[in-house]
Amino acid sequence: MTIDRRRFNAMLMTGAAGAALAPVARAETAWPTKPIRFVVPYTPGGFTDVMARLVAARLTERLGQQVLIENKPGANSIIGVDSVAKAPPDGYTFAVVIAAYAANTTLYPKLPYDPRKDLQPVSLIGVSPLVAAVNLGTPFKDARSLVAYAKANPGKVSFGSSGNGSAAHLTTELLKATTGTYMVHIPYRGAAPALTDLTGGHIQLFLDAASGLIAPGKAGKVRLIGTTGEKRLPALPDLPTFAEQGIANFSGSTWAGVLAPAGTPKDIVQRMAGEITRIVRSEELRGRFEELGTFPGGGTPEEFERFVNAETEKWGQVIKRAGITAER
Repeated sequence: MTIDRRRFNAMLMTGAAGAALAPVARAETAWPTKPIRFVVPYTPGGFTDVMARLVAARLTERLGQQVLIENKPGANSIIGVDSVAKAPPDGYTFAVVIAAYAANTTLYPKLPYDPRKDLQPVSLIGVSPLVAAVNLGTPFKDARSLVAYAKANPGKVSFGSSGNGSAAHLTTELLKATTGTYMVHIPYRGAAPALTDLTGGHIQLFLDAASGLIAPGKAGKVRLIGTTGEKRLPALPDLPTFAEQGIANFSGSTWAGVLAPAGTPKDIVQRMAGEITRIVRSEELRGRFEELGTFPGGGTPEEFERFVNAETEKWGQVIKRAGITAER
């Protein structure tokens, strides 16, 4: 068989070009060559921190470099996120954020960073529908009775949150708007003091990530009346969703995801997204995620970007409608 000389020369040129590019390809795949930082803009022990540590431990094994957790709380996550937005885009600094990140775009008119220009989405870790808990002294046995009472008694139900603009705050505001009820918001500095006041009878209602309410609910310290997700949680199979209880067009969740400084090399972002997806969807983590009331995420940077944009729009509308500011 004969080969056309022009084709033969083209093959030689292609081979030469491939050989010339080979060292570059090896350089790109050399990442990482040193430890990676995961900045968690909250204190240790909370939902964000737990999600970050679950992923970081397994990334360390898969990448062959230590993935270190750096807790940098303050200003509703703004301090930690800003530090990542201003970090070198070299693939060694990432942020782990939750739903408050999307809300902050509307809640704070003058952020020190531009969410669209200074940061880029990498991958979703997981989504955790909130669980509604009430004090044992209330007459509320389910979500329906809570809504009925709140409608008949405007302002007599007080609800706590882990802070202004938190997922608990905004989801309850969405519940108020959806059901036409008025309940009084009592913000706290974190979920722990809010839960303490709920069990003590100082507030009647508190919505939080399932990971924070499953244990006190099962221990009989609070009464769980519904979950805000689209389907029931495997950890609480007998707890119906609000939708199942007749409260339509209402859902809310917190979530955790990874961001990188804008300009981080695309191949690194894609590699990190792929590793996170494999980790969170693994059989190894399935049971742990179920215990935490969290549905695994994963996916591409483009998918996570669309998710964040939708969350920003959704909670932005709630904030504007309710007149919520960073101060209240």
